[in-house]
Amino acid sequence: MDENAPRYRPGTRAGHYESYFLRANHPERPLAFWIRYTVFSPKGRPEAACGELWAIVFDGEERRCVAVKRQVPIAECRFGGAALPDVHIAEATLAGADARGSAASAGHAVTWALGMRGEPRPLLLLPAALYEARLPRAKSLVPVPFAVFDGEITVNRRPLEIAGWVGSQNHNWGSRHTDHYAWGQVAGFDGHAETFLEVATARLRLGPVWTPPITPLVLRHAGREHRLNATRLALRARTTLSYFAWSFATASDEVAIEGTIDAPRWAVVGLRYGNPPGGEKHCLNTKIARCRLAIRDRRTGVTETLCTAHRAAFEILTDARDHGVALAV
Repeated sequence: MDENAPRYRPGTRAGHYESYFLRANHPERPLAFWIRYTVFSPKGRPEAACGELWAIVFDGEERRCVAVKRQVPIAECRFGGAALPDVHIAEATLAGADARGSAASAGHAVTWALGMRGEPRPLLLLPAALYEARLPRAKSLVPVPFAVFDGEITVNRRPLEIAGWVGSQNHNWGSRHTDHYAWGQVAGFDGHAETFLEVATARLRLGPVWTPPITPLVLRHAGREHRLNATRLALRARTTLSYFAWSFATASDEVAIEGTIDAPRWAVVGLRYGNPPGGEKHCLNTKIARCRLAIRDRRTGVTETLCTAHRAAFEILTDARDHGVALAV
């Protein structure tokens, strides 16, 4: 599989969204960024397809988040790549290890010029066979976990130096968004810089019926990769989810993993996501959440606890409108 190869086909009438996004945290301070290059094509209207640029800068010291979005006609966009993406949205680019662009909306402006370092070691949240299957309609993976970023982001004319910020390069796509999900990622825990967590809880609507929560989890820790993403394990996992807190517990024959991810309301940004079949979803997005993880070796009974105070990515996608988060873009 070419993890960064684009799935978008110009002129498709089936409806499609596809995003390449970068996200990273300051090595010590509660600061983070999220930058997303997206193609969006509504079902049955390929002529209305467009490119989108999204950017959020999270400042946990000032309790302030700045979010912007820009739309560009599809004629000004190009999507390519394989090992690394090759994306052009107007003059903005994500080309190999270099990301540049700008976006402005709602009185805010963000400009970025970033270089990315890191060896591609793709992490698949789903079992490999599902990436070519009809279901689920939405796919996501991490082509470059532990990407390291250097450069500069300017927020409302205020420069922010990016030096050794650690995060990831990600790729997701589909013909419709997951009906309801939570997604979490940690690229390095406090005192365990080598540990990477990717986890999601999803519910799908099949006609009038909702599936039970499905929770795949992949953890790279202490030189091992624990893939708790088989369907039988994902269905057995236990989860509790609210708008700002999420707990999950899953286990294989070798390991049991329990975790919590949460964030204060002020650290969460509300976004409108268009859905290719029609309508929109609300995404509640933060990249400075807390995470606590307990890993129990079921052979030895030894439990190890990992924490991060503000380095967890945490998103919820929902149709509900009672979350109380103002929509920034």
